Amino acid sequence: MDYDKMDKIFLKDLTFRCIIGIYPEERTNKQDVIINLTLYTDFQKAIASEKIEDTVNYERLGLKIKDLVENSSFLLVEKLAQAIAACSVKTEGVQAVKVQVKKPEALRFTKSVGVEIFRTAKIAGWTGSV
Repeated sequence: MDYDKMDKIFLKDLTFRCIIGIYPEERTNKQDVIINLTLYTDFQKAIASEKIEDTVNYERLGLKIKDLVENSSFLLVEKLAQAIAACSVKTEGVQAVKVQVKKPEALRFTKSVGVEIFRTAKIAGWTGSV
C-alpha cells in the first residue's frame, strides 16, 4: 500500500510530562516530551456523510495518548513511541501512523532529540479496532 498517497490527519506538538530516561534523576523527575503524529486513513466515507463516526476521532485519540504518556515510565523514548503507535492503530479508521517523540532537554546543545517510527496495524501487532 502506498501510504504517502493516503489521507492524513496531523496532531502536532502534543506536549506532556512523564518519567522517561535511563538516568537516576530521569526516573524521579518528570520531563516534557513533544509528540507529533501523522494518522493515515481514508476520508471518503466522512466526506460523504460529514459525521464524526465516519472519520478518526482525533480528540478522543489525543486524550488516550495524554493518559498513556502521563502515566508511563519508560526507560527509552523508542519504547514510548511504540506504545503511542500501538494506541493509535487501535483507533477506528487509522490504518497506519507515523510517531515522532522528542525530548527537548535531552542534550545541552540541541533544541531536542527524538525518534520517529512508522507502524501499520499489522506491524504494531494489532488486527482489530477500538
